[in-house]
Amino acid sequence: MKIVIGKGSCGLAAGANKIEKAFLSEGLAKTQIFSTGCIGACYLEPIVEVVDKVGKKKTYIKVTEDAVKEIVKSVRGETNEAGKYELAAEDLELQSKQTRVALKNCGVINPESIDDYIQNGGYEAIKKCLTEMTPELVIEEIKKSGLKGRGGAGFPTWFKWDATRNNKGDKKYVICNADEGDPGAFMDRAIIEGDPHAVIEGMLIAAYAIGATECIVYVRAEYPLAIKRLQRAIDDADKMGYLGGVIFRIKEGAGAFVCGEETALIASLEGERGMPRLKPPFPAQKGFWQKPSNINNVETFANVPWIIRNGGESFAEMGTEDSKGTKVFALAGKVKNGGLVEVPMGMTLREVIFGIGGGIKNGKKFKAVQMGGPSGGCIPESLLDTVIDYKSLADTGAIMGSGGMVVMDEDACMIDIARFFLDFTRKESCGKCTHCRVGTKRMLEILERITDGKGKDGDIELLEELCVGIKEGALCALGQTAPNPVLTTLKYFRNEYIDHINNKRCTAKQCKPLIKYKILEDKCVGCTICARKCPVKAIAGEVKKAHTLDSDKCTKCNVCATVCKFGAVEVE
Repeated sequence: MKIVIGKGSCGLAAGANKIEKAFLSEGLAKTQIFSTGCIGACYLEPIVEVVDKVGKKKTYIKVTEDAVKEIVKSVRGETNEAGKYELAAEDLELQSKQTRVALKNCGVINPESIDDYIQNGGYEAIKKCLTEMTPELVIEEIKKSGLKGRGGAGFPTWFKWDATRNNKGDKKYVICNADEGDPGAFMDRAIIEGDPHAVIEGMLIAAYAIGATECIVYVRAEYPLAIKRLQRAIDDADKMGYLGGVIFRIKEGAGAFVCGEETALIASLEGERGMPRLKPPFPAQKGFWQKPSNINNVETFANVPWIIRNGGESFAEMGTEDSKGTKVFALAGKVKNGGLVEVPMGMTLREVIFGIGGGIKNGKKFKAVQMGGPSGGCIPESLLDTVIDYKSLADTGAIMGSGGMVVMDEDACMIDIARFFLDFTRKESCGKCTHCRVGTKRMLEILERITDGKGKDGDIELLEELCVGIKEGALCALGQTAPNPVLTTLKYFRNEYIDHINNKRCTAKQCKPLIKYKILEDKCVGCTICARKCPVKAIAGEVKKAHTLDSDKCTKCNVCATVCKFGAVEVE
């Protein structure tokens, strides 16, 4: 018997290590227990797969320590109580709607075993390049695939490779951008945690194509598990001779959002403060240490081995005319089935959020989805049938970005959402250019004034003017796209801005200065739970008698409304 436990960050956070100890306490040997990365179904973690002697597999979800006992008994034929923990047919169906390329091995192989990777076709692509293809043919194959950079800009991968190859230099570099800074995004982290060798192999192929002798992975230090597994993979690949003399090293970044921009990333690699540089020259001309350098993100490199093994045309058969292949998305927010999904380009937002993500939690209504992180925009319900490709998403005012999808329900205040993302962008601004450094601060002040109930005539027009100025004047793409959350919420939810400014009202009941809590006497049964849970003792009353709430003491923490089972707490 073989026990496979999901040990991506999501699995570990859900208690995967405790589950492993529970299996060991049931008499299983350490050699029977294996680890794998995130399969994508983060909402079902901890996930355990049991493989019997004849290779038959059963998947168990949301496994607890008590469930382990039942699973072991079931495997031993003692009882059949473990069935209630098995993966349901509907969850299996949601997984079947995906097409996996970059995530092909995630949740399947042991990320710390190079043998597992090799048994699943690993390092065959680089062998094919070295024995059957010239560097020019490799670049041509990537061109046929139509692969665009998955880091956000969507620039043709082959073009960057070709430009770096054609620029002369005594040394060239391949750099992997694993500085994943968008709130709600975790695609790159999961790929490195679940299949680090695919990233290494993709970088080796790029190095062969452009003539590079050194590969660097720039990964944020907040990803300790990804760093650990990547370093192990580099060491194992080196020992087995797969690196072929190419130097690999990891640079741990300090977590600056701006270092996702390639020139700021290069500055950080060189030991400087992470700040963007003017382009041209582009990194392909003068990059790391002024040498020709190619930069792609994790997902882009993870696609490369599959393309070389299966042919560029096979990859191009998936997707749309403008956007080829598949795309990995991180579903987060108010969606039922949060986690990672990989789908062919050309699916609609509705198909991903409702068809795979299962729709909205707690029976609430969908309101918007934030695409592209802080640099992206909010897409409303009326545009749920938008096709997922670079152009279609850009037409909405959002962007593909690296693949974050933050889903919001009817309780979201869109002005507060814009304020949240702009606050993030303002804090993460490197401060080099005035438009971004000062412009985002001024915009944030206006949004805070509106959500505080102090909005005034002319605020909307001033916001729009600032948005245009920042987009036109900011130095780098991160500054230029910072206004997107404000522009899209103004475009699709302008009525909420007007309501906040003119009527001093937040219809979503989220902006604290614009709401008030009160207890409905006809519904309150005097159970006292709200009074006992109130952190500031703002609620008083006797048992079995209607309670009262002191508005002067109330901090609007929403605890009373959450714990009340009788609908007696009203937010107005």
